[in-house]
Amino acid sequence: LKSNPSNNEEKEAQTQLTKSDELQRLHSQALSAYQQEDYEAAISLLDEILAVCVWDAELRELRAECYIKEGEPSKAISDLKAAAKLKNDNTEAFYKISKIYYQLGDHELSLSEVRECLKLDQDHKQCFSLYKQVKKLNKQIESAEEFIREGRYEDAINKYDSVMKTEPEVPIYATRAKERICHCLSKNQQPTEAIRVCTEVLQLEPSNVNALKDRAEAYLLEDLYEE
Repeated sequence: LKSNPSNNEEKEAQTQLTKSDELQRLHSQALSAYQQEDYEAAISLLDEILAVCVWDAELRELRAECYIKEGEPSKAISDLKAAAKLKNDNTEAFYKISKIYYQLGDHELSLSEVRECLKLDQDHKQCFSLYKQVKKLNKQIESAEEFIREGRYEDAINKYDSVMKTEPEVPIYATRAKERICHCLSKNQQPTEAIRVCTEVLQLEPSNVNALKDRAEAYLLEDLYEE
């Protein structure tokens, strides 16, 4: 403006300058809140900044971290997906998205995202390690489901036992495996075992419709009509 002053432009420039000073202040506060582990406050401040600085990948990654800490994985995924598009070769974002999907029990989407990371860098250690784990688990689950479609229930049960050994750390995989084992036992005319395993699932997830249906089938086999 100094090279070509005009009242209108000066007013506009002054407004923008005030706004950018305010955003810098908010940014400092957001970083401070994050460091103090006040993630809710950090999210609120980052919301304000990102309403203006829509294309800032780093800020989106920071907000995603806050969402993860606050137990809001789907919001974290949304920010990380934006960050993956905004920043070239953003292997870190793809790794984090894959990791979140994996923790949520969505092994197929996890596999898809970790592959995107390896397309950008095939030597990425974290992505390669996660890829091996997810691929193995994915293969076991697909194989077990194929056995169920073929009516090979014993084989499916053994395969789902392997799933629980492959991933003992993330509870959702054990719960899903038990849900499918309960289904197999019920279909395989093993009502006592089916009732036991279905009950285990229902203790963890009282409104699990599949386990309720399979346990009902098992009760029918035992002539326990009230149950």
